[in-house]
Amino acid sequence: MADKQVMIMALDESDHSFYALDWILTQFFSPPSDSAFKLIIIHAKTSPVSAIGLGGPGSTDVLHLVEADLTKTAEKVISRAKDLCTSRSVTDVQYEVIKGDARNVMCEAVEKFHASVLTLGSHGYGAFKRYI
Repeated sequence: MADKQVMIMALDESDHSFYALDWILTQFFSPPSDSAFKLIIIHAKTSPVSAIGLGGPGSTDVLHLVEADLTKTAEKVISRAKDLCTSRSVTDVQYEVIKGDARNVMCEAVEKFHASVLTLGSHGYGAFKRYI
């Protein structure tokens, strides 16, 4: 197959997100050589200001600490995704960490990579929790 369709997987550090990745690998990449898709895994890294909100005095002191923590989280997410893909023998995967709000990052990624499919995990909220 010359040109595969692009499937984007939005991934964060939650177990729900990794369950979704595992499901995708099982449903669409098993066996890996027969897949009709090229998988691109994207982690949206929020800005430190978004993570701590509008701060008062002293907030600039912690911005670099928050940035370091967000970077470490992104590295862990991508590392865990690579391990899961490798364990499923899926090697033709592109990994991206893109700064920005997840909603905007994913919409822009769909356009940038001309994705046919965008997959997202669930936060695990039940119907009642979503309503509130």
